[in-house]
Amino acid sequence: MPTIRDIADQLDLVYQLMQLAGENRFKAIAFDRASQTIRGFEEDINKYIEEKCLTNIKGIGKSIANDIYAYAETGEMPVLEKFKEKVPVGLIQWLDISGLGPKNILKIHQQFGISTLDELKKCIDRGDLAELPGLGAKSVEKIKKSLAWMEQFEERCRLNEADDIAKELVQSLKNLPGVESIKVAGSLRRSKETIGDIDILIAAEEAHIDQIFDAFTSHECVVEILGRGETKSSVRSREGRQIDLRLVHPASFGAALMYFTGSKEHNIAMRFRARERGLALNEYGLFKLNSKGETDWEAKIRSEKESSIYEDLGLHWIPPELREDRGELEWFAEHEQMPLVQKEQIRGVIHTHSTWSDGKYSIQEMAAACIARDYEYLGITDHSKTAGYAGGLSIDRVKAQWREIEKLNAQYAAEGVNFVIFKGIESDILGNGDLDYPTDILAGFDFIVASVHQQLDMPYDAMMDRFKRAIENPFTTMIGHPTGRLLLKRGESSLDMNVLIEYAAQQQTAIEINASPWRLDLDWTWGNKAKQAGLYTSINPDAHSIEGIDDIHYGVRIARKAKFDQARVLNSLSADDFLSWAKKSRNSKL
Repeated sequence: MPTIRDIADQLDLVYQLMQLAGENRFKAIAFDRASQTIRGFEEDINKYIEEKCLTNIKGIGKSIANDIYAYAETGEMPVLEKFKEKVPVGLIQWLDISGLGPKNILKIHQQFGISTLDELKKCIDRGDLAELPGLGAKSVEKIKKSLAWMEQFEERCRLNEADDIAKELVQSLKNLPGVESIKVAGSLRRSKETIGDIDILIAAEEAHIDQIFDAFTSHECVVEILGRGETKSSVRSREGRQIDLRLVHPASFGAALMYFTGSKEHNIAMRFRARERGLALNEYGLFKLNSKGETDWEAKIRSEKESSIYEDLGLHWIPPELREDRGELEWFAEHEQMPLVQKEQIRGVIHTHSTWSDGKYSIQEMAAACIARDYEYLGITDHSKTAGYAGGLSIDRVKAQWREIEKLNAQYAAEGVNFVIFKGIESDILGNGDLDYPTDILAGFDFIVASVHQQLDMPYDAMMDRFKRAIENPFTTMIGHPTGRLLLKRGESSLDMNVLIEYAAQQQTAIEINASPWRLDLDWTWGNKAKQAGLYTSINPDAHSIEGIDDIHYGVRIARKAKFDQARVLNSLSADDFLSWAKKSRNSKL
């Protein structure tokens, strides 16, 4: 019988092929929603299949249910086979190319009969693609850059992808006999936005090593064993990621966890600090030095707990996300903790999309999902009129949406539900820095996220002027995804974030931390500057679906890495206080 993952993957594949085939958007979305529903289903899916009652699951209609039944019986999903005949599966990889949408992908395939990335590269090199109507030299250059970017980072994956793989493995290994402790280490534990190898560390006695490694290398997610030694095994996952599992003696677990968490720069600073105190620090523990300045392996001081090692070096425990040698040792030598924002402190969801533009769920459905997650407010920010490709709202549709929001808010008030929907918009920043509605419409929004979606390759001076003008605009509450990057897919616009952070702070304009794992923009490396300038942020999921709301978790990790505390995170405020801040920001610039 198929697993939940098997079924969800098949439905997701249908969704992607339907996009490429130019199928009706809402029909395609139904399969995407069904995939997400199945992926998060916690009961025995095969029981529902056997009893032919999949339609009892919200989000699974009769047609999709029948496709799943057929898949369970035959190993093939009829709707998927239908679209495989229309669109080669190889084209799905093309969806990751910046500047190349589903319509043009299909056009290229039909025109040149190609379906692989290598064939596309050759087509570009020959100059054929630039001759295709609707593309042109400028678009082709953008596609070429995106392909080069993807190639450069093909050995890395986004934070959420690595997180999912690691969680699956940890869950299956943690209860094995002999596993005393298990932790994710490396850049994933430090919450880097992209991850190379995934590192997992287990504390176990020697007698259990073989059994644990057997379970690891035979896990269903493993497609290739890359190596197996006495203390380390490496495998390749079904997603193509390398996973390294290290086993250490429980007595050395703390030291090993610190060492394999890194970063390299943090570890060097820690080892230097140890040397200053006549000690040696390595993955096995903290040791005294002998008279020759060498490690005295018989004189171990600590190794069981990370916190003890930091303590012995005159430091309070340093959260993993801060271990980048960016002033953390100096801070934690003087302070017990840094007041970093926590997920539990987030009270509202800002920057979301609904079916009014390119979202997959209605405003009411998005609101219900927020209420179910104990949030107190929702800021709807569908795309503005310039973003026609994303269903951007005309002025008439803006007003119609306002009426719907007002009606829903009245309903919540009548029912005694402590929840409010704010009228927002993700307004495109035009080439000259203006927002794309007249003043009377801009004034009607509760808040505005101003973002750049087009002309991302503007020259430096022009782009800086564009952003400065948007920041100065009284109706701009916050700047959305400022650099425009798409991780592992598209680089950053030409900007001086040092200047923009300081300018935004002066103008009382926030810059969001876009929590989508595709963006995670504002980049965490600007945290020191943001703290110095007193910049406010809002940790925003940029959610186009109910599932996207939960991306806030990744944004919080980046915010912590960037040293934001609760006081500088706008959506940790109450609904009234958030609205007051937005009004204050507006009034300060009028």
